[in-house]
Amino acid sequence: MKANLGVEVPWQLVMLILIALPSVLFHVCHGQTDDYENPAAPPPGLDECNGLFLTYSFISREKEYPRVKNASAQAWAFKSLATITNTGQYELKGWQMFVGFQHKEILVSASGAIVVDGDDFPLEVGNGTTFAGNPMTDLKTAIDTAGDFTQISAQIEITGSVFGIKPPGVPMPKNIKLVNAGYKCPKATLKGKTYMQVCCKKDPKAKKVDKKVLKFLPRRYGDLSLTYDVLQAYGSNYQAQVTIDNINPLGRLDHWNLTWEWMNGEFISKMRGAYTHKRDFSECVYGPAGKYYKDLDFSTVMNCEKKPVIADLPPERKNDSQVGKLPYCCRNGTLLPAIMDESKARSIFQLEVFKMPPFLNRTALVPPEKWKIDGVVNPQYKCGPPIRVDPTEFPDSSGLDSKTYAIASWQVTCNITRPKEKLSRCCVSFSAYYNRSAIPCNTCACGCDNNIGCSKTARAMLLPAESLLVPFDNRTNKALAWADLNKFKVPNPRPCPDNCPVSLNWHIDSDYKTGWTASVTLFNWGDSPFEDWFSAIQINKAYKGLEGVYSFNGTTFDNLNKTIFLQGLPGLNFLVGEVNGTKPGDPRIPGKQQTKISFTKKHTPGINIARGDGFPTRILFNGEECALPKQIPLSSAEQKSPFKFLTVIIMAIMTFITMTDHLH
Repeated sequence: MKANLGVEVPWQLVMLILIALPSVLFHVCHGQTDDYENPAAPPPGLDECNGLFLTYSFISREKEYPRVKNASAQAWAFKSLATITNTGQYELKGWQMFVGFQHKEILVSASGAIVVDGDDFPLEVGNGTTFAGNPMTDLKTAIDTAGDFTQISAQIEITGSVFGIKPPGVPMPKNIKLVNAGYKCPKATLKGKTYMQVCCKKDPKAKKVDKKVLKFLPRRYGDLSLTYDVLQAYGSNYQAQVTIDNINPLGRLDHWNLTWEWMNGEFISKMRGAYTHKRDFSECVYGPAGKYYKDLDFSTVMNCEKKPVIADLPPERKNDSQVGKLPYCCRNGTLLPAIMDESKARSIFQLEVFKMPPFLNRTALVPPEKWKIDGVVNPQYKCGPPIRVDPTEFPDSSGLDSKTYAIASWQVTCNITRPKEKLSRCCVSFSAYYNRSAIPCNTCACGCDNNIGCSKTARAMLLPAESLLVPFDNRTNKALAWADLNKFKVPNPRPCPDNCPVSLNWHIDSDYKTGWTASVTLFNWGDSPFEDWFSAIQINKAYKGLEGVYSFNGTTFDNLNKTIFLQGLPGLNFLVGEVNGTKPGDPRIPGKQQTKISFTKKHTPGINIARGDGFPTRILFNGEECALPKQIPLSSAEQKSPFKFLTVIIMAIMTFITMTDHLH
């Protein structure tokens, strides 16, 4: 039979070979042969690495639809394999590997790991991304495992799409490295076109950790810390407690919603201190859970979703004997910063979780993954993966002077991310006594719909100051009349609204020899009120001159980037929502609160209010960073001064030319 030498090897076979390769290379045969004297060669560089050996192998690609003529826009489906092997003498806990993708890659799946700070697949990773082990989070040493490769190595099978790199070019990452603290990695070495490797070693300057003391990873600092504690464990189910701690002094959450993803078919049977938005148990009845738990009454189950959405209970359920009676629960999802109220900087709830085969023993405990938490007009958080930490310590419930411990504990750390342009939830407008026009919030500062008949890019139109008091839809006539009066250009199409539920106006009231004053006005354009609101203002050039805050409670914090912290006085800390006008057809009236702030120039010599030194550089409302205008009001003299200077220069040049002509 004639052999067909042109047949292409399927990528599935290549994957199986690559996955099986480590066990082939490192398997020690105990039969009666002499093969152990000549073992198969390990991957190049592995034997010389005394630390962590990382590799990235490009396996295959196929052209995707749509087929386009522009090579840079053509998408290719690719498969690759990343590995990390512990060849050193120290166990690596919670391994994290960075892959520097650089070709507009979109990940579709990554088995053997999760993406740190990532959303659901498909996931854009064109600027690189970090993988963390899942379910194998720790890499033991060959010494402690007798060379068991399954315990010292992990693999990430990557599938995704890549753009613009057509054969024979290979879309390799820019670099690969270990992210864990205490290790240093040189630049990865490219071997051929489809393979790269790097050996990361212990940093001799890194602080040494006592192996006997550290059983699990140390707890990490973040703006928000979520702890998943297993309190009781049985064969088929366990009881867990979730604790949410607000660590950031300017962070906050209102009406928080927490979601995660169950990885092994778990479902929530009961909850205390919180509830899920959806109580549809059909996913259990018609799914694997219904086949296994045949005698379980699923009508009493709290939630069967793979991605449940969990919310805090309202205050009236706090003393409910069935769902309440937990410390730090039942506050409608409010988490305040500790500098406002330390007792309200924590939330707690408990849940009973049922497991599925093959995780049916007491010690088979796996936390949910892909945690996300969000609130209303609050900072936006990015959460990392759960890391195993030392069991949480609790005071003994009997009142004795002793401690009890959780069976197992995991920590999820979430950090505040600065909102991207046009993705804020609050905005700022500027005005001043020396300029007739107010500068409103930026166009689409808080986002815009796609199908609208306005411009998302046009600069917001200047307004008379009183227009800031009415909703955007009622400003059109005022804005057009103001533009006509002042000979301002009107964009066509006109700019879209800012679409922000909350706005803040900063107005310069006065400027005199020894000091100056400003007004701060808060507007709530939504229906829901804000209780215990706060605002944080950074105004670097004027901070040291703060003299007094009236109508609000004002506090300065030097250690928080020189921040002025404003909050409502007792009894005045409630920012109501928007209401109807006094007469039918009148514009709706936003909730509003205002204060005066006075500054002295004694401690800020050289400050120039007319040039903009009296305007903040950063403003936060309830922890969310607000979008600032792209320009500031200037006095008439300041606005004209550049033109005067230009006129003087032109006149000097003309005089010089004239004199030169006379001399010749």
